[in-house]
Amino acid sequence: MRAVALIDGEHYPEVVREALDELPYEWVGAILVGGNEKLRGGDYGVPLVADFAGAEVVVDLSDEPVLGPAERFRWASLALAAGLPYVGADFRFEPPAYEPVGVPSIAVIGTGKRVGKTAVAAHLATLLSRDRDVVVVAMGRGGPPEPELVERPPSVEELVALSRAGRHAASDHLELAALTGLPTIGCRRAGGGLAGKVFVSNVPAGSRLAESLEPDLILFDSSGTAIPPVAVDHRVLVIGPRHDLDSTFNTYRRLVSDVVVSVGFETEGALPARLVLRPVGELEGRVAVFTAGPAELGELAGDVVHVSTSLGNRDALAAQLAAVEADTYLCELKGAAIDLVAEQALARDARFVPAANDVVAPGLDEALLALMPAAVRA
Repeated sequence: MRAVALIDGEHYPEVVREALDELPYEWVGAILVGGNEKLRGGDYGVPLVADFAGAEVVVDLSDEPVLGPAERFRWASLALAAGLPYVGADFRFEPPAYEPVGVPSIAVIGTGKRVGKTAVAAHLATLLSRDRDVVVVAMGRGGPPEPELVERPPSVEELVALSRAGRHAASDHLELAALTGLPTIGCRRAGGGLAGKVFVSNVPAGSRLAESLEPDLILFDSSGTAIPPVAVDHRVLVIGPRHDLDSTFNTYRRLVSDVVVSVGFETEGALPARLVLRPVGELEGRVAVFTAGPAELGELAGDVVHVSTSLGNRDALAAQLAAVEADTYLCELKGAAIDLVAEQALARDARFVPAANDVVAPGLDEALLALMPAAVRA
C-alpha cells in the first residue's frame, strides 16, 4: 500500500531510514511532525511532504515526547477524516465506512449523550420542512428490531400502550415524531467505536425505507457518540459543556461536520445555543416538571411545584414521584418518561404534557439553511 510516514527528530535519521526500508509499504513520503534533538540533516530515503496526498494509509513512526496520546488522536482524526487508516506499532484505526444515501441528506451527531442532539435535530427538521418534504431517521440504543415508520405524532395513550407491551416508549424516533409531526423512522444500533462507528445497526435499511417515501431530504438523528453509518451530504455536530471539541476523536467529528453547535456554553469554532423548555399542550394547576438534565424553563403557565432532572435515573425518579402531588406532569420524552412519569400521571388522573426543547441560537438557522443541496434549496 502507498503510505505516508509520520517521523520525528527524536529518532536518528538512519534509524528511521532503516525502518522505512524494512516496513512493507510503498512510501509516498514522510511528514516531520516535530523534535530536533537528533536532526543532523540526514537523508530519510523518502521525500518530506506536507500532507497525505497519494497515500492509502498513514503510518506513525513517531513516539513520545513528540507525539503523545493527545497529539496522536489529532493525527488519527486527520487521517480518518481523509478516509485513511492510521497505523502504529501496536494500534490500527480504520476510517468508518458509510453506505450511500440516494437523496439529499443531513445528519445531526454529537460528542456524547444528552448534549441536545435531538433538540437540534427537531429544530432542523422543523426548519427544513417549511417548504420541502422531510423524513427523519432516528438511531437509538432502544430502537425497534426492524425500521419502524411512524407516520403521525403518537398520543400519550399510544406511548403508554407501547411501554406496557415492553417497548422503549421514549425512544428518539417516537420523541421526534411527537414533537415535529413529521414521518419518522426508528432504527437501532449496538456498540460504538472511538470514531463513532457502530457494531450493528439497521440504519441503512431505515435509510432505504425513507428513500421509498420519495422525500426532498432525509434527516438522520444519531445516538450518543455514534454516527449514523450512512454517507450524508452534511453533518451538524452538537457538543455539550462536559466535552472538549478537540479531545480524542471529537476532532474527527469536528472535521467531518459542516456546522458545530455548542449547547449551554461557548467555545471557539461553534455557534452557541440555549435550550428552552416548551410545553406541547396546556398546563393546568400545580405543575411538576421532569427533564433528563438541567433545563431552562422559561415562562411556564401554572404553579411549578416540583422540578426533577432524573429521567435518566430510575431509582431517584421513582422516589421523587412518590412525593409529588401535581395536576400536570410536564415531561421530556426521554428515559423513564412514559413507564414512570406518564403512568404516575394516569394513576393520579392528572395531565401528562410532553415538553419540547426550543433551540435559541442567533445565526443558527442561516448556517443550517446554507447546507441545503441545490436540489432542495427553497
